[in-house]
Amino acid sequence: MILNRAKPRYQPDVNRFLALCGRNYALILRWLPRDWQEGQKLRAQGTKGHLLLTLQENTRYTQLVEISRPLGGEPLVQDPKLLVRIYHDAKLAEVLTGQQISLLSAVYDYPNVCMYQSNEKYQVNAFLEDLLTIGCRHALAVQS
Repeated sequence: MILNRAKPRYQPDVNRFLALCGRNYALILRWLPRDWQEGQKLRAQGTKGHLLLTLQENTRYTQLVEISRPLGGEPLVQDPKLLVRIYHDAKLAEVLTGQQISLLSAVYDYPNVCMYQSNEKYQVNAFLEDLLTIGCRHALAVQS
């Protein structure tokens, strides 16, 4: 007799996710100047390229930052972009949207039409950590 066992639904590990967002916050603080104004761009130059950060919104407790990694005009590949909400009161930085993903859900059913992984939100935030870790040793230049 063959039993058809359903795969258990993915349960996000909230502690692990919050720890990741806390690490992202600590890393992104190294990049942000205190007198950063809305619309101002920052550029971090590294040995393997650069990151562009644009402050889109600045409130008392939060900031909304777009982080992109220009690839030099490759016609077949879009530049990776993330929209990150920085919560200064909670000391967290969370990715709100990714390349083609708007408003990330905590959990996705799998399989799904868009072929997102069950833990897509965690993976996109881990990608942010990688971006920030790679470039956090390099100085930022303010662009107008």
